Amino acid sequence: MRCYLQAFLLCMVFTFFSLLYVFNQLASTLEDRDDWNLKEQGIPDRRSHDYGHLLRKTPGLTGLLDREEEHDRCKSLSVSYWNPYWRLPADVCGVNCLLDSSLRERSGSAIKGHSDERSHLAVVACGPRLEETLTMLKSAVLLSKKPLHFYIFAEDDLHDHFRNALDSWPRTVQTKFNFTIYPITFPKENVKEWKKLFKPCASQRLFLPLILKEVDSLLYVDTDIIFLQPVEDIWALFSQFKSSHLAAMAPEHEEPRIGWYNRFARHPYYGKTGINSGVMLMNMTRLREKSFKNDMTIVALKWEEILMPLLQKYKLNITWGDQDLLNIIFYHNPESLYVFPCQWNYRPDHCIYGSNCQQADQEGVFILHGNRGVYHDDKQPAFRAVYEAIQKYTFGEDMETSLLQPLEASLQATTNTYCGRASHLFTKKLKQSIMSVQQDAAQRR
Repeated sequence: MRCYLQAFLLCMVFTFFSLLYVFNQLASTLEDRDDWNLKEQGIPDRRSHDYGHLLRKTPGLTGLLDREEEHDRCKSLSVSYWNPYWRLPADVCGVNCLLDSSLRERSGSAIKGHSDERSHLAVVACGPRLEETLTMLKSAVLLSKKPLHFYIFAEDDLHDHFRNALDSWPRTVQTKFNFTIYPITFPKENVKEWKKLFKPCASQRLFLPLILKEVDSLLYVDTDIIFLQPVEDIWALFSQFKSSHLAAMAPEHEEPRIGWYNRFARHPYYGKTGINSGVMLMNMTRLREKSFKNDMTIVALKWEEILMPLLQKYKLNITWGDQDLLNIIFYHNPESLYVFPCQWNYRPDHCIYGSNCQQADQEGVFILHGNRGVYHDDKQPAFRAVYEAIQKYTFGEDMETSLLQPLEASLQATTNTYCGRASHLFTKKLKQSIMSVQQDAAQRR
């Protein structure tokens, strides 16, 4: 009888300490999660002028939900043993799986109800691109209703110019955006090779996921972009991503008969006509986590591992630099790319030989991309007219009378060109965006 009593007492002691340990770990988990939530909600609202300081942002909803789904193995695995002498990783099941699952549900619902409303926009400016970049940023600020954060990567001698220009904008305009200026940064090995690829500094965009490590989602645009509707409208396309999507771009061409990649490329490219990287949505979390299939090794490679080998293999065969590398990557990983229509990246190629962007014909142009320097020469006067209208507009003036009407008058003089004949598509969405901004401003008065 005494033996049974001793065994019973030992079991009771063991059970007591086991329960004590469980509740201790449970309390620790709750405290960690509360601390995490408090930190993540501390979004800085002051403008940052640090040269390389990485602002902590609330991660985009897409990336967070993916991580929750990916790591919550308690939902799919049966209950396994629990060793009281060491703590299992948070994503591994134990007998405390039921408690852990309930915590995860509450955490998931908190995430669903909390998202960063800012649109995060990145641009890379080198050489004589200062004024063009400022005009692009100006178009974004003019038409967007939600706050913006600009990540400006520029050569050192441009930093003060950007800072002074943006700080000179009216206070009412400055309240709509934050900005951070970064130096141009490439891997120490092969700096010159990356910097001179295609255009000065253009390949910087390839390294944004590795530099902006605390940014979950990002819209990258070239300097020669003009927004004709709010940035948050293209940002909303993130919600259309499937679980496999980690980036989004528009096709290089809609008409294969005039396509460049399908006629001249000496390397793999995405789809029938390739993709254009001048406007690119990037789920940075997924880009950092993805292992990419490739034609260099049977082993899938991470983003930071694949770039240099690709350049070394194809550098004698690529014409458009980093855009070609992106085409090669998504050729081997087509499930990872979301393709949006051409009106989100409308270029002279879409009208120079007659209209060949069906979506723009129906809904108008959403984002104008004046590649090949058409904002600064006389080859495409319709594109130049839009650029100059935004550039010359003075903050605070009525946008309908000081921007839209002068632009429509200028476009009337371009109807001798194919793109000029389609110029009503340039103002269709712009007119709606201006009316919406003015109505919103009137309601807030």
